[in-house]
Amino acid sequence: MARSIRSNPHVSLPGHAALRRSVFLALAVIASASAAPVQAQESELDDSYLWLENVTGDSALAWVRAQNARTEAALLANSNAEDLEKRILSILDSDDRIPNVSKIGEYYYNFWQDAEHVRGIWRRTTLEEYRKGEPDWEIVIDLDALNRAENENWVWHGADCLRPEYERCLVALSRGGSDADVTREFNLKTRQWVEDGFVRPESKGSLGWIDRDRVYVFTDFGDGTLTESGYPRIVKEWRRGTPMSEAVTVYEGRPDDMYIFGYHDDTPGFERDFVGRTIAFYNDELYFRSSSSKLVKVEAPNSASKSVHRDWILLELREPLTTGAKAYLAGSLLAARFDDFMRGSREFTVLFEPTETASLASYTWTRHHLVLNVLEDVRNRLFVLTPEDGWARKPLSGLPSLGTVAVSAVDRDESDLLWLYTTDFLTPTTLSLAQVTGEREQLKSMPSFFDGRRHLIEQHFATSKDGTRVPWFLVRPRNHPMDGTTPTLLYGYGGFEISLTPSYSGTVGAAWLERGGAYAVANIRGGGEYGPRWHQAALKANRLRAYEDFAAVAQDLVQRGITVPARLGIQGGSNGGLLVGNMLTQYPELFGAVVVEVPLLDMQRYHKLLAGASWMAEYGDPDDPDEWEFIRTYSPYHLVRPDGDYPPTLFMTSTRDDRVHPGHARKMAARMLDFGKDIWYYENIEGGHGGSATNAQAAHMDALAYLFLWNHLGGGPVP
Repeated sequence: MARSIRSNPHVSLPGHAALRRSVFLALAVIASASAAPVQAQESELDDSYLWLENVTGDSALAWVRAQNARTEAALLANSNAEDLEKRILSILDSDDRIPNVSKIGEYYYNFWQDAEHVRGIWRRTTLEEYRKGEPDWEIVIDLDALNRAENENWVWHGADCLRPEYERCLVALSRGGSDADVTREFNLKTRQWVEDGFVRPESKGSLGWIDRDRVYVFTDFGDGTLTESGYPRIVKEWRRGTPMSEAVTVYEGRPDDMYIFGYHDDTPGFERDFVGRTIAFYNDELYFRSSSSKLVKVEAPNSASKSVHRDWILLELREPLTTGAKAYLAGSLLAARFDDFMRGSREFTVLFEPTETASLASYTWTRHHLVLNVLEDVRNRLFVLTPEDGWARKPLSGLPSLGTVAVSAVDRDESDLLWLYTTDFLTPTTLSLAQVTGEREQLKSMPSFFDGRRHLIEQHFATSKDGTRVPWFLVRPRNHPMDGTTPTLLYGYGGFEISLTPSYSGTVGAAWLERGGAYAVANIRGGGEYGPRWHQAALKANRLRAYEDFAAVAQDLVQRGITVPARLGIQGGSNGGLLVGNMLTQYPELFGAVVVEVPLLDMQRYHKLLAGASWMAEYGDPDDPDEWEFIRTYSPYHLVRPDGDYPPTLFMTSTRDDRVHPGHARKMAARMLDFGKDIWYYENIEGGHGGSATNAQAAHMDALAYLFLWNHLGGGPVP
C-alpha cells in the first residue's frame, strides 16, 4: 500500500484523476506564438472580492445563482443544446459501459450509476456471471434508497472489507461529493449497517481495519488535531465497544505536516502494521509498527516511494541515491529483502532504470510476479519480473503500439491473474483477464459512442522555448484540409507527476469530434511522462516551463496547418485550471476560447484556502517574500489587467469542492467581469472536486462547456 502520497487513498491531489468524467484524460489542440510572460501588477493586490470566498454565504451564493442563470440562458438557447445534453447523459448512463470490478472474497464488486440508479448501487456477482454479456448482479447497497430513507445526498467513496471472512466492511460516504466523508460499518452477510458498529463522523480522514475489533482511525478529533492543510495529524488505534475519544494515540505529527495515517497489511503470513507521515507531496516517512507497538522508521529517503509486499521492500527513487560505492539514478526502482533492509543492509537489485525516453508509470504485484508498466515516449510497455528466478524479466507481448495499457492484479495474494485494459482516443476500452505468460481472455468491451473511422491519431513532438522536446497527441479529421480551419481543443495538466495518456471518451467524441473538431493533449513538463525529472523541471520557480511547453505545442499545431488562434480552444481543470488560467493571462492572443474548471488562480492565497497548504512543495510559499517573487509570475488573479485583450472564457467549479476552493474561480470571474471582459461562469451547487455528483450533473456541465467552445470556435469563415 505505502507508495507514498501517490497511493495513499485518503489524500487527494488537485489533480487529473479527480476531474470530471468529461475531462478525464481529455485531449486538445492549441495554436501558439512566442510571447513574453506578463508580470503581476503588484506584490499585494487590493482584493475587494474576498467576500466570494465565503463558500455558502448568502451574498456569495446569490452572485453564483445570478451568474449560473445568465450562463445557462445564453448557452442553452442553442438549438441543439437539449439534444447534446441528452446524448451525453445517455453515454454516461449507458448499460453498455464496462462495469469495473474488484475481487472481495468469492465475489466481484462494482459501483454503478445509470438513469435508474442516479446516486448509484454497490453490487456483486461471480466471475462466471461476469463473463456473460448481461451478468446477474446482486445489489448490496442502494445509495438512492439510502438517501431517500435518510434525507441525505450521499456520494459513494468506497469500501474496505475485512479478510478472510469478508463479512464486515468500512463504507465511506460523502455529502454531495466533498472530500470530507463519514465511515460506517456494514455487514455484507446481512446487508445491514452494524448497530453500534464503528462510525467515524464527517471529516477528511479514514478508518482502516486491523482486525475485527480494532481499527486505525485518523480524522478530526477536535481542536488542533488537523494539519494546516486540513488533513489528519494524529492516527489512533480504536477498539470496538469504546468511544472514539478513548482511542489510543499511535503517532502524532506536526501541524505543518500534510497527512498522518496508519494501515494494517493483511497479506497472509506477512501481516504487518505501518504508520505514514506525509510531510509534503513526495516527502514522506514510513514507520513499521512492531507487535509491541514500537515504531521503527524505515530508513529510506523521504523523497522515495516506499512499498512493502511479502518479503520485499521496493523504493521508487525521485532523487539520485548513493549507498556505499553504488549510485542509483532518480526514477529507478530498487528491490531489497525487507527484513534485511530493516537490519541495515543496503543491497539492492535494480528492477528499472530510466532513460531519456523511458520512465516507470506504475507497478503491480501478483502472487508470484511483479509487473512493471513503463512509458516509452508516452507509450505503455509491460514487463513481468519473477523474484524467485532472480528477478528474471520478460515483456508482455501483443499490446497495442499506440494507446494506453493499464494493468492491475485480480488478487495479488492468491493468483497471477491480471485485469488488462487497453484503449486509445478512437478505440473503446477493452477489459481482458490476462495471464502473466501473455494469454488473455477478453471479458468486456465498451461500445463505440461515436464514429471514430472519420478521424486519425498522431503523435508529434514540439520544441519548447529552452529547446526541450515536448510530446503531444492529436486526433484530427482524416480528410480535413490542412488549411487552419479546424476547430481545435487542447487539454493539458502539467503537475504533480501525473501523466496524460490516450483514452477513449464517448463524450468528447460525440460533443466535439463528430462535429468536425480536432482534439489533442500536451504532455508538458510538471507531469510524469518522463518520470521525476519531467515533474521537477516545472516546480516552483520553474513553473513557467510548463506554460512555455504548452505554447510550443500550440505553435507546432499552427505550423502544421491544423488551426489558427481564432479556432483554438483550451480546457483544463484543477492544476490544469491554473495552466489555462496562465495561458489566458499570459498568451491571450493564441486562443479563441478558454474553459477553466475547478481551478487554482489566486496564488497569493491558495495555501490559506482548504487543502491549499498541502501543495506548497509544488508551487512554493507565498508568505516567503523570495518565493512570492516567482509565484506572482504565474498567479492569474494577479496577472489579469483591465486593459488586457482576452478571449471569451468560461469558469466552472463546484460549491462542494473542499479541495480547491471555489473562491478561486468566483473571484477571477468577478474581477474580469468588472473589467468588462467576455466572461461566463457556472458553479454546480454540489459535486466536490470532480465537479458533479451525478451523471445528470456531469452531462449538464459537459454540455455547457462544449456549447461554449463550439459557439466561439466552430462554423463560419475563419475570422
